[in-house]
Amino acid sequence: MHTLCTFKFPEIALGACLITARMEKRWKINPVNKELQEELGRELNILPVTAQLLINRGLVDCDRAFSFLRPDLNNLYDPFLLKGMDSAVRRIVSAVTRGEKIAVYGDYDVDGTTSTALLHLFFREIGVDTLCYIPERRTEGYGLNAGAIKALHEKGVRLIITVDCGTSNHDEVDIARSLGIDCIITDHHEVSGDPPGACAFINPLQQGCGFPFKGLAGVGVAFNLMVALRAGLRDAGWFKDRIPNLKRYLDIVCIGTVADMVPLVDENRVLASFGLKELNNTGRAGLKALIDVCRIRRGKVTAENIAYQIAPRINAAGRMERADTALRLLVTGDEREAVELARRLDRENSSRQNVEERMRREAVEMVGDGSLNRAIVLSSDNWHPGVIGIVASRLVERFYRPVVLIAVEGETGKGSVRSIKGYNVMEGLRECSGLLERYGGHKAAAGLTVRRGRIDDFKKAYTELLNRTLSDDDLVPEVELDGIVSLDEVDARLVSEIERLAPFGRSNERPLLCATGTDIVHTEVVAKRHLRMMLRQSGRTRYAIAFDMAGSHPVKGGRFDVAFYPYMDEWNGSRNLRLNVKELKEQPQIP
Repeated sequence: MHTLCTFKFPEIALGACLITARMEKRWKINPVNKELQEELGRELNILPVTAQLLINRGLVDCDRAFSFLRPDLNNLYDPFLLKGMDSAVRRIVSAVTRGEKIAVYGDYDVDGTTSTALLHLFFREIGVDTLCYIPERRTEGYGLNAGAIKALHEKGVRLIITVDCGTSNHDEVDIARSLGIDCIITDHHEVSGDPPGACAFINPLQQGCGFPFKGLAGVGVAFNLMVALRAGLRDAGWFKDRIPNLKRYLDIVCIGTVADMVPLVDENRVLASFGLKELNNTGRAGLKALIDVCRIRRGKVTAENIAYQIAPRINAAGRMERADTALRLLVTGDEREAVELARRLDRENSSRQNVEERMRREAVEMVGDGSLNRAIVLSSDNWHPGVIGIVASRLVERFYRPVVLIAVEGETGKGSVRSIKGYNVMEGLRECSGLLERYGGHKAAAGLTVRRGRIDDFKKAYTELLNRTLSDDDLVPEVELDGIVSLDEVDARLVSEIERLAPFGRSNERPLLCATGTDIVHTEVVAKRHLRMMLRQSGRTRYAIAFDMAGSHPVKGGRFDVAFYPYMDEWNGSRNLRLNVKELKEQPQIP
């Protein structure tokens, strides 16, 4: 990748206008490969710009590029390639055929809730009654806990299947075994040390696992278990009449996959692509009610709708109260109950937003100018543990450095960790593990538990570690541009071809294009926060919107490089080409 420019976003006087930007950013662009552009363009009948977008994603072979543009369920991997799958299927088939009571034990976030709903609905369809258990965030915390295991034992449970949790629950698995309960652990979080002593452990990240794709969400692992279990039950003669159609479950798989910010490539791309089709035609009462309360047009749900509207409402249940509300919504067949539950989630999400804003303001005040250290570690007795992860992400966006926020209650602090590009927060937590009660997560996001008396020591150790580890260059965020185009190249066909790369998400971001030497002809503020713009380049005019950039109005005079997403705006039955402007950079004036 080549650096296009580094722009420190000073306050730029433009006559009567003032543009105030947030921080220094480095604009980067992939090199153009004309030869490959021509080859892909010819073989796939696509525009040169679209061909370059595929090249940027490493899809330089025509067959691979074709498969990317046309995901196929036949490209899903054999679930039995997951280490531990054979043992898991044998144990579950045994439990089903012998009538043992089974519990599905999940996590309180979207991934865990959808995973729990997925297996529960599958078991219900095949005539097997299961208990579902999702721990309460504030009192029980993440993963298996002894109290929950004992409660399930009292209800006669003989087999616990975890989803999206359990990798680090060695002691809890031992407690379950002592009570005569077998555990099957399905998870996707990083494995530190030996796996738990469960009767089956399924995690694509474990040593010796031959599953080709390591980026599954917890719900993706659960779906693979379901595919394998269907095969096992079929071989055991369980299905007398109809074999379940697992494609119908992909609406739920899609929501958990997109929400958990796993890479939307490889198997995840297939699951999300077909899942969106199922979601847009879903017959589930809960999902239809949730789509309606989000004010999304049925049949027009996108991955972005999931990430920014649907997922936050599902998450709000586990953040503010109990995740049971979201789970009930996902599994209910009663339309009246579904509407009531969707409205409750909507109210809880509004409450979460209010709490989040208060905490964000407090955290920003505590940080000050944020220039002293290469990490931000803050704690408070007044913070809600269900919201600190969101606020940590907001602080990363504002200050661009790894953030740890710790909500303290009693003698215990529960923390959320969020990272910047290129830094694995799990490595830092391992270095400081002697000061923590527990920790776990991914490269980009993690959680931790720490005793009150050790919080200051952890702050000091973690901050000093990152001060040594990260450089000034690491703390400069990048604007990654997919290509430089003229406004004349941006048309309806290009937008249509870009949409073939969807669903967009981590590792397959929506393509960000750049038009250089652009005149800003006119600006106006809309809805108090946003900037409507008219851009002109070489006689071609395009209309654009820049969200949350109202403070830049009015802008005119001078020439700008503009980073944007093109899209088709649909309103009152008409479709018009528009640009969603993400960044502006004024070109130097020549005397």
